[in-house]
Amino acid sequence: MKKLFDKTQLLNMNMKNRFLRGALWESLADDKGHLTPELSAIYEELASGGVSTIITGYAFVTEDEQPNPGMMGIYDDSFIPEYKEFTDKIHDLGANIVMQIVYGGFMTNFNVGERTIWGPSTMENEVTKIWAKEITKDEIKYLVNAFAEATRRVKESGFDGVEIHCGHGYFLSQFLSPYYNKRNDEYGGSIENRGRIVFEIYQAMREEVGKDFPILIKLNSSDCIEEGGLTEEDSLYVAKKLADLGIDAIEVTGGNGSIKEVVDNNLGTSRTKVVVSKDRESYFRNYAAKLADMVDIPVILIGGNRNLDVIEDILNNTKIEYFSLARPLTSEPDLINKWASGDRKKPKCVSCNKCYQTPGKRCILNIKGL
Repeated sequence: MKKLFDKTQLLNMNMKNRFLRGALWESLADDKGHLTPELSAIYEELASGGVSTIITGYAFVTEDEQPNPGMMGIYDDSFIPEYKEFTDKIHDLGANIVMQIVYGGFMTNFNVGERTIWGPSTMENEVTKIWAKEITKDEIKYLVNAFAEATRRVKESGFDGVEIHCGHGYFLSQFLSPYYNKRNDEYGGSIENRGRIVFEIYQAMREEVGKDFPILIKLNSSDCIEEGGLTEEDSLYVAKKLADLGIDAIEVTGGNGSIKEVVDNNLGTSRTKVVVSKDRESYFRNYAAKLADMVDIPVILIGGNRNLDVIEDILNNTKIEYFSLARPLTSEPDLINKWASGDRKKPKCVSCNKCYQTPGKRCILNIKGL
């Protein structure tokens, strides 16, 4: 019988338990994406709280493409010394740390009049109302290289791994989705073509850092719409192809926040009313279980992981190996330590999503006066 506090290995990362902190944009970096004391303090608190591995909030890979304010940056070598000091501190506190990297595309309302925003095709985001310009093949080559160079910096900064953000309606998940990808060249049409940019980015990253540095991907299981979006079948093709190419783990997510149908029906990645019923928890589990049966690399499940009984059942009745939590650790950074001590209580988090509206994305239940 597998246990949540088993010691395992993900490539060369020693995992002291099966819990990861899922990426969460804290909006606390400075204007250029550099660390601040407030941002570092959040990660130090998480590292002290018992989680095996922290995945950072997304970091932007090109200086002129920052999709949201207060994001971490990784677009030039000036970040390496400060991140090295930062990762050393996290390691001293007993946790691994993986940097998530991203190109945002039209999932943004930040500085939209000051920059060119690329997409797979020229069209409007129906939620943000921002237009994207169809990226050219030469621009794709530039972006592939930007991801590779960012990965080199991540490794040189002392991070334990890197994660590609390919979910939620951001740029790479737009390419996978026929809802937004209307291209007629080798980057559009079939899922083999729509996934091409993701495969090229992964391979360029791998060439830059070698086979011993963990590369993960956060991948949409589907867009969660009735018609026209990324389907589970197509997502499974992409996941299997990446596994065959040598990616080290896949973190399963879902929902496309750029599509109004998803937002209106509470089908995004951060769903509310999760704690109403155990059936609402771990809401991407069925896809993740299918994927875990198909690949020989670890599958990480994020999205509504709340109740220890549910998580343990998934662990022992599927091949899913790891579990990411974001909002519960925002509310209780020491939740994993509490569980490790034998306290099996439910998390304090009620999935209200009010944390997204606070400075530093903090739980409103922990803010005095509220």
